[in-house]
Amino acid sequence: MELGKLRVNGKRLRDSLERMAEIGATPGGGVQRLTLTDEDHRARDLFASWLREIDCAVTVDRMGNMFGRRAGRNEGLPPVMSGSHIDSQPKGGRFDGILGVMGALEVLRTLHESSVVTARPVVAVNWTNEEGSRFSPAMVGSGVWAGALELDWAYARTDAAGKRLGDELARIGYVGEAPCRAFPVHSYHEYHIEQGPVLEREGKTVGVPKGIVSLLWGDVHLTGEGNHAGTTPMNARHDALVAAAEMILALNGLAGRAGGDMVATVGEIRNRPNSRNIIPDGVDFTVDLRAWEGERLQAAWDRFCAEAGEIARRQGCAARLEKTWFVDRTPFDEVLVRRVLAAAVDLGYSHMPWVSGAGHDAAYVSRLCPTAMIFVPSIGGRSHVEVESTCWEDCEAGCNVLLRCMLQSAMEPAQG
Repeated sequence: MELGKLRVNGKRLRDSLERMAEIGATPGGGVQRLTLTDEDHRARDLFASWLREIDCAVTVDRMGNMFGRRAGRNEGLPPVMSGSHIDSQPKGGRFDGILGVMGALEVLRTLHESSVVTARPVVAVNWTNEEGSRFSPAMVGSGVWAGALELDWAYARTDAAGKRLGDELARIGYVGEAPCRAFPVHSYHEYHIEQGPVLEREGKTVGVPKGIVSLLWGDVHLTGEGNHAGTTPMNARHDALVAAAEMILALNGLAGRAGGDMVATVGEIRNRPNSRNIIPDGVDFTVDLRAWEGERLQAAWDRFCAEAGEIARRQGCAARLEKTWFVDRTPFDEVLVRRVLAAAVDLGYSHMPWVSGAGHDAAYVSRLCPTAMIFVPSIGGRSHVEVESTCWEDCEAGCNVLLRCMLQSAMEPAQG
């Protein structure tokens, strides 16, 4: 078969996604497959079994990252790699992350059934703990693999119940024997849903991003003074929740004043003692800042710290602010970006240039090899929620772009 006419099996891709969606299925039609839970374990085992069915060698490293390798004509050449993550948000969607893993699997299946012999090996990957919803921060598996994070530090991350990441990885049997460190990779493509409204609004099938925005995460810890809700006059209160509310509004206004593409979110709040008739004596909340320019994020964080300090003093509370994670913007490889664009054009899919506002494992992988991403629309722009959806035709279209790009890279000979 002429390689340029090769296409993925859209029904098989859909069946794989729907089978995965059964693992951790929620009543609202989404999935809850938090990293290193029993649901994650079951999905990992299923992915591994599908890889072995098409004669791929499955390797798991010390962080639980899974690699399914299809042999190439020259095993000495660095492989072409693609993938994403199996873990989900709490009551998350059926496409986030898993579309990229199943898309990479579908590429391998298509090559296998067509008996295509590539010059280079081709690898499908599942990265551990991309979401960061159970163990913060996000993208830990790819971060350790890329050398940006330390393995022991990652193992020591704890969830809300105090369970350690390393212990949970061992509990589900996915502490692999391979060292968690980068190996030579020729190129990396990550296929993903948009997670926003733009592609659908513009009537485009494929998003071609130039890179990923910078991300900054922070934690705010407030200590006030608990007291009786009925007997304490308003002018005698040191209410930690009131201070937190002012800070959250200040953060929201700060992003608005900054303009451009900056966004700010407080997604998690813990109020103590969380009782109806007690003035709150402590509040912890998270801060998520994103923009293309990392220096703008740092300046915004510095301004927020100053404003938060003033609010705390005015409310008679103590405040401690901590920047917990920062990843600078990720420009993608220009050659691979043009390849994604050309594939969309050749296949007849409408397309548009892009900047990803969400973090992805591609951010860490791009530090070590040429990297690009492929996006398809999210219906209604909804993601990280149970109603998250992407039409099956778009899933197939994006996977065909992925196949075209990976195949071109996998046929490239040794350089020099």
